[in-house]
Amino acid sequence: MAGVRVLRDPGRHAIHLPWAARVRPRLADAGLLDPEAGLLWRLVPAAPGYLPDFLTPPPAGLDPDLAEELATLRATRPEVVRAHLDLLPGPRPAVVAALYADPVAGLARLAAEIDAYWRLAVADDWPRIRAVLDAEVFHRARRMAEDGTAGLLNDLHELVRWEGDALLVSQRHCPAPDVPEGGGLVLVPSVFVWPSVLSIAAGDVSQLAYPARGVGTLWETPVRAPDALGAVLGRGRARLLAALDAPRSTTELARRTGLSPAGVSQHLTALRAAGLVVTRRQGRSLLSSRTPVAEALLGASA
Repeated sequence: MAGVRVLRDPGRHAIHLPWAARVRPRLADAGLLDPEAGLLWRLVPAAPGYLPDFLTPPPAGLDPDLAEELATLRATRPEVVRAHLDLLPGPRPAVVAALYADPVAGLARLAAEIDAYWRLAVADDWPRIRAVLDAEVFHRARRMAEDGTAGLLNDLHELVRWEGDALLVSQRHCPAPDVPEGGGLVLVPSVFVWPSVLSIAAGDVSQLAYPARGVGTLWETPVRAPDALGAVLGRGRARLLAALDAPRSTTELARRTGLSPAGVSQHLTALRAAGLVVTRRQGRSLLSSRTPVAEALLGASA
């Protein structure tokens, strides 16, 4: 849903302008941006407008499946759909009024539009988006292990802070609802919610979507390694060596190469054993860099 918000107001999300310029014509040709007939387009306003919470059910796990999420959406109770639509300002456009009158049919149509949006706007870029999100989860898990809850939460975003035993979210236009004690809170890293955060109260568990680290490099051209070096070392390891033009952490390497953090760690272990990479601690971070032997290999294969 946050990606649709980007398309609503690309100037507010300048980082994503390359993506928006590329996918908008496809979506327009499919009728998904039609201001009269596009149900998804009508339901998702530009930030900071209200986003009906039934559009964003809590993720089923760490690796949610689109088909499962669409099934959850289609199963939303009619009274929930109507209650959330009642919060929308102004008169209802015809396409939204049809959803209000017949939520079952309307949700089936909405799910089909979301599926089409995914295929046209997200699917091709999902591997690089997934790499950023995996690196973010890896980073937050490490922060939690090293610094506890406060360390995990206090650098999520400038609008979010942990005070005492409460997580405070300050939004200028759409304040987050209080989370009932014991209700839990799901943190959802996102690339498209940048530059703000999005509080969601769908179902029994509240959610907070926040910008994943590394979103600024998301649309950069992926690092390429010389083909000759890739034939010898393997493409993943060669790509890592090419990305180590400066000392970098595992999470940063994952963002730059599109590899998973676990994959980066495995490749770095092999490269260290071969004398091509050294890893040193800098503060709380472990930074890897190329050895002179690796520099010579890259120079010879360029």
